[in-house]
Amino acid sequence: MGKLVVLKFGEGSFEQGFAVTLQIGEEHERAATEITGRLPSFPEMPLYYSHWQSSYRQIGSRYRLHADKMQVTNVSMVQDCENTSHILRARFNTWLRAEEFRPLREKWLERLSSTEEVRVILQTENSQLQLLPWHLWDLLERYPKAEIALSSPSYDRIPKPRPLNKLVNILAIVGNSQGIDTQADQALLQKCNNAEVSFLVEPPRKELTDQLWGKNWDILFFAGHSSSNKNGESGRIYLNKTDSLTIGELKYALRKAIENGLQLAIFNSCDGLGLARELADLQIPQMIIMREPIPDQVAKEFLKYFLEGFAGGESLYQSVRQARERLQGLEDRFPCATWLPMICQNPAQIPPTWDELRSTKVQEPPNLALSTRRRLTTTLLSSLAITALLSGVRLVGLLENLEIPAFDQMMRSRPLERTDPRMLVITIDDDDLAVQRQNNESLIGASISEKSLNKLLAKLNQYQPRAIGLDIYRDFPAKQPDLITRLQQTQNLVGVCKGSDSTANIIGIKPPPEIPTTNLGFSDFIHDSDGVIRRHLLFMNQEATSLCPARFAFSLQLAFRYLQPLGIQPKFTPEGNLQLGKTIFPNLKPRTGGYHHIDANGGQILLNYRSPNQIVEQVKLTQFLSSTVNSSAIRDKIVLIGVTAKGDSQDTWATPYGVPFQEQMPGVLVQAQMVSQILSAVQDGRPLLRVWSLWVEVIWIWGWSLIGGVLAWRKLSFPWLALVVSFTSGILYVVCFGLLISGAWVPFIPSALSLVATIALMSIYNSTTKVRVGSGQ
Repeated sequence: MGKLVVLKFGEGSFEQGFAVTLQIGEEHERAATEITGRLPSFPEMPLYYSHWQSSYRQIGSRYRLHADKMQVTNVSMVQDCENTSHILRARFNTWLRAEEFRPLREKWLERLSSTEEVRVILQTENSQLQLLPWHLWDLLERYPKAEIALSSPSYDRIPKPRPLNKLVNILAIVGNSQGIDTQADQALLQKCNNAEVSFLVEPPRKELTDQLWGKNWDILFFAGHSSSNKNGESGRIYLNKTDSLTIGELKYALRKAIENGLQLAIFNSCDGLGLARELADLQIPQMIIMREPIPDQVAKEFLKYFLEGFAGGESLYQSVRQARERLQGLEDRFPCATWLPMICQNPAQIPPTWDELRSTKVQEPPNLALSTRRRLTTTLLSSLAITALLSGVRLVGLLENLEIPAFDQMMRSRPLERTDPRMLVITIDDDDLAVQRQNNESLIGASISEKSLNKLLAKLNQYQPRAIGLDIYRDFPAKQPDLITRLQQTQNLVGVCKGSDSTANIIGIKPPPEIPTTNLGFSDFIHDSDGVIRRHLLFMNQEATSLCPARFAFSLQLAFRYLQPLGIQPKFTPEGNLQLGKTIFPNLKPRTGGYHHIDANGGQILLNYRSPNQIVEQVKLTQFLSSTVNSSAIRDKIVLIGVTAKGDSQDTWATPYGVPFQEQMPGVLVQAQMVSQILSAVQDGRPLLRVWSLWVEVIWIWGWSLIGGVLAWRKLSFPWLALVVSFTSGILYVVCFGLLISGAWVPFIPSALSLVATIALMSIYNSTTKVRVGSGQ
């Protein structure tokens, strides 16, 4: 199926210019593109046409005008005609390249391919515009399968309940033939395959009228003399030597013929614009006329070439263009022969092919409202089916391996947040371990010696931190009396232990025996199947055989002690969710966002990482012990102590920011992320990561599926479709990314799949619909 282009000229004149609207769309569909522009004033244009017309009519060939208007050809007149035609063509294209008209020209080039068959309809009431040689427009000449037709801005579609014809019914009127050879026209018509031709040779008026009323004609053909009046508003055909008629004098008979299914009128005679204007008022579907007097030889050759193409299976427009262009071989004797044939079109009708005339009803334009409703229904049903399928696939977890990496990518892409000023992390790296060994300090079973730990705690207590978190396992009793006493009496010190998990054969790790049970927190992290930590375990019920008695997470215990002086005490909602102040930490469910069938035991939330590296201020153990400390860096803050060494005593974890060992995050910094998440949510209103309910997610996915269906309505070429899909998917990603920054993890992968799947499905549906329409099925 080809493209339909409509150029609508509004009110105007060559003195004032014309407003122009360009519409481009598929055949049988509403225009998909519309743009307005303007052609500037050009008062001289009608004069250029008048000069050419005058020189053309003075040539004096054997025209199919009145028999008494024959003239004798003059060689100098032929040259003059060619010169004026070149001038007219140049001035015409200069006008159409005006800057005001440029947006329409560029839109044409953007939307139309030179390989497509294009019907161009020029809608205007201005007779001078209609006369211009539009086929010479340089833009149109770039499209070898394009042909232009004239149309009135006012038109109607007339229903045509035609009986099925085995043959194409042609009524051929051979009018007054004085001075011309109409026998050739008759012979050409008789050669048409699958056609039944009825000839009326120089008929009286009554016989012609009776024939028009009496049968269902497909094509009306006239050969003989005809003319139009000077203003082109009406025309006259010469039936015989004594009788001539205007279209108005045949109005009722012609209207009846059109109602009975007349599809095409061919006036292979002179100066047919006046005839076309009157016939257009009767809503005839298509006409082929000659814009000026036509030499007898040109008329015969045009009819031969046209019938070869049209009866041979070419479209009406392509048949006219090919026949018109083949007339160039006669232009050495008949200048501007290719200018003469013109199509006049009722835009409400679709030109039939020869086979459609003889075997089926002419295809009528679809009811666009019904077509739109059908497409909308198809889009709705398709989008619902795709959404249901994807939601089902998602619920059984088949999309989790795609959704989780997409979540990680968005987490990595978020802008970095400032460091949390409420915490300080004292790190123990490989250099710190080496210094302790050099000082002959024992590191058996720990990453910090008892001497260094005692010194560290003593120095920290001088500056009154609000809480100290020792993120180092000490499942053995201390030996130094000073350290034993300090561990027992440091009320703001929180130690760690690890819970047991009988399903994974993990027996756990005991807490430091010196630290009271109320000051213990478990250090357990929940990692996904790929080893990445994306969830934050706040509390859990330990197994009966667990070596770790702590119910609350290490990070949560530190947050409790920081918030307690502010009057914020932990409590639980009736649903079992932890509440600190006004902030509620809703527990994850087995199906949460991109997760499906996860172990949601205990109190879990999604971990909203702050940044990959500098989340809090950090200082190395050796540096802290040997340097003067700014008290403001510690007072009323949380101090975390933990290992960042990459060699001995490794404690690193995969996060969305990196899975390879060199990119993993030390456990103490993961704990800092968790503490910061709790404090920031309670004190700063920083959003916790949340997800929508299942039905809201389904509606979200369906919405993007609908968008895909609407985009597929445009019926774009594959490169444009790929560009639109990429652009829309990019918009979807940006929206999902923005929502994640604001704290909402919404489905990106299912939405993108629904978008692409609906576009693909609807594009396939559109292409198969095109094939069915194009084949006449």
